[in-house]
Amino acid sequence: MIRFAIVGTNWITERFLQSASDIQDFQLTAVYSRSDERAAEFAKTHGAAHSFSNLQDMAASNCFDAVYIASPNAYHKEQAILFMNHGKHVLCEKPLASNAKDAADMISAAKANEVVLMEAMKTTFLPNFVNIQNHIHKIGEVRRFTASYCQYSSRYDAFRNGTVLNAFKPELSNGSLMDIGVYCIYPAVVLFGEPKEVKASGYLLSSGVDGEGTVILSYDGLEAVLMHSKIATSYAPAEIQGEDGTIILDTVHRPEKVEIRYRDGRVEDISVADDKPAMFYEAAEFITLIKEQQLESAGNTFDRSLMTLNIMDEARKQIGVVFPADH
Repeated sequence: MIRFAIVGTNWITERFLQSASDIQDFQLTAVYSRSDERAAEFAKTHGAAHSFSNLQDMAASNCFDAVYIASPNAYHKEQAILFMNHGKHVLCEKPLASNAKDAADMISAAKANEVVLMEAMKTTFLPNFVNIQNHIHKIGEVRRFTASYCQYSSRYDAFRNGTVLNAFKPELSNGSLMDIGVYCIYPAVVLFGEPKEVKASGYLLSSGVDGEGTVILSYDGLEAVLMHSKIATSYAPAEIQGEDGTIILDTVHRPEKVEIRYRDGRVEDISVADDKPAMFYEAAEFITLIKEQQLESAGNTFDRSLMTLNIMDEARKQIGVVFPADH
């Protein structure tokens, strides 16, 4: 049994707990919130024996083995390193850190303390994404990857009315690229590796973060065109275009319907059944790593996390998004 703590009592932690509850080796034992009352309430609701409002006290506790961090991006580095320095394994929400430098510091701490550190990017473990990797050879030389994750944020209504909520605050290392653009970039890195060139454009909001944008990754003979937005919604599927056929994904972040359309008109449905919650697979991978004493995921590797953040660092530089964490 792996005893878990969670940092953050928001909708994403609720979803993580719903997903992880299907795993026999998962047990929630501790909850952190900045508020004593909120921590105790959340712990009681989810059957955790311990609650904390002080991270130092929590990290020093021996009531858990691993922690799921779902705090704002700007806090990932400090919190993750604190827990790892106390011998705790860390599953950290995407993006792993505010920038590549912070992520490198986190990776160094994981290695020094011989604990597991993994970015909680769900997509790469989903059965249909894995199946895409198994079938991509069928479409010949890949020439283009297009993906969009554009979803109007409920918090943008407040922004339009003059209230800046966390989703649009640069001091929390937020914005469209960081929040949902990463769901386009990380799969591109997994499928095609490190690009030769990054080009980015975007729309800057008055708070200093991006509301939407486009990132183009150039490879030898291939380009990835990736679109993201928190101020408009897209319903377009993703495509991996090859010389012999095209793989079409209904969504890039949670593909459920996947098919290959060949040049000769044939259509092959390569979708696989997936009845688990989306975050089940990342939680299962993380728990397996701990149980088997493997310190790095073969899927969500350190190199992939760093490569993704290097791309996002460059994209932010080009569109003018600067976080306090960058300094």
